[in-house]
Amino acid sequence: MSDFNRKAHWEDIYEKKKLSEVSWYQPNPATSLEFILSGNPSKADTKIIDIGGGDSFLIDQLVEQHFQQVYLLDISARAIARAKERLAEQAEKVVWIESDIINFAPQEQFDIWHDRAAFHFLTNTEEVTRYVHLATASITENGRLIIGTFSKNGPTKCSGIDIVQYSSDELESLFRSNFELTETKTLLHKTPFDTTQEFVFCSFRKK
Repeated sequence: MSDFNRKAHWEDIYEKKKLSEVSWYQPNPATSLEFILSGNPSKADTKIIDIGGGDSFLIDQLVEQHFQQVYLLDISARAIARAKERLAEQAEKVVWIESDIINFAPQEQFDIWHDRAAFHFLTNTEEVTRYVHLATASITENGRLIIGTFSKNGPTKCSGIDIVQYSSDELESLFRSNFELTETKTLLHKTPFDTTQEFVFCSFRKK
């Protein structure tokens, strides 16, 4: 699968499917927001980035919560355009970044790094290692890494491509050199197709 064009794949998905026609559709991203709000972060000073956020509703929630330094990264220009269109004038309150996470080269650090969408699509060791190093370098001291992936009881594919399932122990093992695991939660996500997908969420604090 070395010739797989990840960007073209996701541009095609967002071109052909409506927001409510994708399995990750979640009108109320309650678990993500619960983890982000844990510890009462400053809404003026906290820099939050949503990795692979696409046109999900988490970004709307963060804006509505009056966070003033909100970033969204996604590989798909079409997904970003759709989110901007939905947010209308509020879109100006978000920094939009079009990039594959593996190629992301931030010039600043973030206090909260949230990912419910990208990490489990990295299926080779080199990309996983790159992600771990990138997150470590990009998160402030005592900053938080919030990551949600398909669990060991979750699907093995999403949108027609392979994913990697994780347990909380496996996620902790990957990040433990620089992060302390502070909270885990298992979530049963109901898709628009009346099926369920099991996710594991972990919150880490940088040492």
